[in-house]
Amino acid sequence: MIALSVLAAALAILLVVLVVNIAGGATPTPAAATKTPSATPSVTPTPTPTPTPTETVPVAPPAPPAFDKAAYSIDDPLSPWVVVNKTRPLNPVDYTPPDLVSVPVAHTWDPLLRAEAAAAIVQLFDTASAEAGLSLASNSAYRSYSSQVSVYDSEPDDSTTARPGYSEHQTGWTMDIGAESGNCSLNTCFGDTAEGQWLAANAYRFGFLLRYPADKVDVTGFSFEPWHYRYIGVPLATEMHNTGVTTLEEFFGLPAAPGYLA
Repeated sequence: MIALSVLAAALAILLVVLVVNIAGGATPTPAAATKTPSATPSVTPTPTPTPTPTETVPVAPPAPPAFDKAAYSIDDPLSPWVVVNKTRPLNPVDYTPPDLVSVPVAHTWDPLLRAEAAAAIVQLFDTASAEAGLSLASNSAYRSYSSQVSVYDSEPDDSTTARPGYSEHQTGWTMDIGAESGNCSLNTCFGDTAEGQWLAANAYRFGFLLRYPADKVDVTGFSFEPWHYRYIGVPLATEMHNTGVTTLEEFFGLPAAPGYLA
């Protein structure tokens, strides 16, 4: 009996102790390990490099090719560049162009020209009418050797009339142009007319050159003829216009021809 009483007392004491410990938290539950989160490292963005512009060095455009002064003969009467003056007669002197055609423009006498020049003069006349309301006419065009004999015999003045064989009219590349009205025809006053001024400013566009300028008498050997236009082709006429050279002698580096050699 005593032994059982002692055992019951001991169990009662143990129970009390256990209850006290639980109530006072004497037996702590192990705390879970607290993990401090590590800070997220900040990433500094790499700047996108700005492309360095490539420095562009201006390139000069290529120079235009030099005008070819040897493209056509200046001696052959078949050439549109043939130079005929008082020291350079036609060869042969009785030369006749092979392709003369009638020119369908207003005229004093039926005009004939080389086919290329004829087409150009028609275009010139048409443009003068369309752009400026001007009516032009042919006063004289191709003249044969025999015709030039008659012309020179009737007016043997070397300052105004070429001798047979030395006339640009014989080449078939030349026309004396006037106003259809006849105002100042074959007279220096033609240069002051609207027709004469338009021709002086625009004939080069169609391949024609005012062959005997007022300030070049000592070079050409002929008095000022504001009506005398010589076909040389658009490329050469434009080159002479752009460079300001007004005579074939000067452009091709030929001697002046103020007078005949004999």
